[in-house]
Formats: sequence, C-alpha cells, structure tokens
Amino acid sequence: MSEQAVSGHGDQGFGARLRSTLTATGHLCVGIDPHPHLLRDWELDDSAAGVREFGLRVVDAAAQAAGIVKPQVAFFERFGADGFRALEEVIRAAREAGLLVIADAKRGDVGSTVEAYGRAWLEPGSPLEADALTVSAFQGTGSLSAVRELASANGKGLFVLAATSNPESFPLQRASTADGTTVSRIIATEVAEWNRGASFGSFGVVIGATVDLDVSGLSRDALVGMPILAPGFGHQGADIRDIRAIYGDAADSVLVSMSRSILKVGPTRLSETIRNQSAEVAECLE
Repeated sequence: MSEQAVSGHGDQGFGARLRSTLTATGHLCVGIDPHPHLLRDWELDDSAAGVREFGLRVVDAAAQAAGIVKPQVAFFERFGADGFRALEEVIRAAREAGLLVIADAKRGDVGSTVEAYGRAWLEPGSPLEADALTVSAFQGTGSLSAVRELASANGKGLFVLAATSNPESFPLQRASTADGTTVSRIIATEVAEWNRGASFGSFGVVIGATVDLDVSGLSRDALVGMPILAPGFGHQGADIRDIRAIYGDAADSVLVSMSRSILKVGPTRLSETIRNQSAEVAECLE
C-alpha cells in the first residue's frame, strides 16, 4: 500500500470515510485493550513485546471482520518508549489493513500544548498517526480549537468526552447552568456546531451506552448525523438489543465500542467472535 494511502486515506474527510466504513463493514469498533489479565490469559508476557503481539493479533482478526479499531493508549504507554514503539507498529498495521484507527488517548489542554497532542496523533507522517483521537473538553470546547483545526486540515476526526458511563462523572457532567443546561448537553451542542453544513460530521462525542440520556440532558434528535463513540456494551452491562432505545434515530451514527467482552475469548476464536458480534450489531440496527 502506498504511503499516501496509509497516511491520508485519500482526500476524504474523516466523516465521509467513517460513514463509508459503517456502511461497508458495520458499526462495531473493536477495542485493543491489553489488560494484564488478558495478556496472561493469552499466554503473552506483560511487557512491551506482549502488548505489541496482542495488538497485532487483534488487528489481524479485526481486519477480517470489522472496520474500526480503538487502541487504548494507556496500556501501551505504561511501558514507556518501548510501549509507544509497540503502539506505533499496531496503529500502522491497522491502517495498512484498511481499518480506521481511533486513538483512545483522551488528551486535552490549551493553546500550543493541545496542538502538540494533535500533531502527535493526527498529523500525516507522525509515528502515532491515527484517523481520530479521543479528547477531553474539561477546559471548555474552545480549548480544543487548535487540535480541531489540525484535524480538519488533515481529514481527521475527534471524539469529545460528553457523557461517560462511570458514576464518578455524574456530578460534573450532569451539573447544569442557571437555565438548566447540563455540561454534557453544552459539549454535545458545541461539537455539533463544528459539523455545521456536513451531512455526516467528522467531529463526534463519547456517550456511554449505560448513560441515561434524558437525565444527562441530551437530545437524541440533536445527535443525529454526529458520530457517537459508545462504550458500555457487553462487559459494562449495556445490551446491543437496546441500541435504538438508548440512542433513538442517532443510533445510525453510533460506533459500538467493545473490548473485554470480545478479547476475553482469546486469540484462537477472536475473528469468529468479532464477525458474530458485528453481525449482531447490524441486526439490531435494522
């Protein structure tokens, strides 16, 4: 595959490429989360070499049955420079296989610092170049302007944390302004504005499948056409069969993120499990 194909995926923006991927290969996003206990179960060393092998095996299996992978950066980062080298190989292998890669790094800051994060993960030719990046707007969505501009210029995407499923997030994310607008709704509304004029946006939000959207102040109709990265299915308790009940018409742009519930089967049954899970997600979206 050409260097241009690996780095740029042509001239299409992330939203267009994501929509094509959802249509062609489905809505399943396979997490690459080499937890220590999974490494042990897969008979791999708890080391940079182990997470590299784990990641490459997941890429190989996903390439046969899905279209999107999401490496959890923390599990590679814990091994320092060697871990990052392993992650570079995993990301490159995934993109060479034609998979869309969402780097789950949850970066966030202001000014030149957040721009530097963007250059690390979204700039063509960077060793860590991915197709999209998860980011945090704790300092306000405006703090992400530099990384947003970089993503737009390079045909990349962002997923902004809006309503995460961990209970510790509820007091902050469900806090409201004087007019009753929740923090989650503010973030989702402002990210939707970034997509103005696009039939399918390149900028999305993270909304956990175990979140009560009504309690979080989120309008399902306002989310239509915006990519939604949805952890919480499988291991965390949300049921795929409830996807339309959870997200309404916005379910058509949901990326169903699953990791431990798939990875726990081990390497020998991984492709089969991903294929079956992808088919189940497609059936539930019909």
